[in-house]
Amino acid sequence: MDKLSHMRKDYIKASLDVNDLKENPVDQFEEWFEQIMHYDELEANAFVLSTCDAEGQPHGRVVLLKGIEEGRFVFYTNYNSSKAKEMRENAKVAATFYWPHLERQVRIEGTVKKVPASVSDVYFNSRPDESKIGAWASAQSTVLSGRNALEDNFSKWAKQFEGQQIHRPDHWGGYCITALRFEFWQGRSNRLHDRFRYEQHDGAWTISRLSP
Repeated sequence: MDKLSHMRKDYIKASLDVNDLKENPVDQFEEWFEQIMHYDELEANAFVLSTCDAEGQPHGRVVLLKGIEEGRFVFYTNYNSSKAKEMRENAKVAATFYWPHLERQVRIEGTVKKVPASVSDVYFNSRPDESKIGAWASAQSTVLSGRNALEDNFSKWAKQFEGQQIHRPDHWGGYCITALRFEFWQGRSNRLHDRFRYEQHDGAWTISRLSP
């Protein structure tokens, strides 16, 4: 563990200036996402979803971005999971993307709500059958007696749906994040990183450079 204090990396791949930025942060995010897709970035759509429970305890976990609809960031999960309970208690959330290949980070803060059932149905129907069965088999965030219990439940649902269309369970579907604040971070040498914050005021976005 002594090596931790000596682990460091100098960021030299790019710079970011206010003149480089789009007026709308969603457009800026989409431009950066298109750029990272040219690299072999492992699950570039992965982000840390941060929530808070009723006691104010923060929680974070990695989920996958599955769409940007009308400027809102869409992901899917079990409606009975711990994160879903936290989002019911407190709709304020944060999303953090990190792309090492381009030495970039994007932070998004806003509010979350469920997407319409019809949107969840369309996405669910696009998934492989094994993933559909997994949504039925896993009572996400509940305690398991062991791995075998999970696999047995998967086998039970696979048998039940054999030869049939696998429909979306009521306890599974999408959420969308409406962003109120963005931060775009570009790593720079000597820890003098470029940071720009977008904030919405009266329907318009303002951009500020932040100290690294």
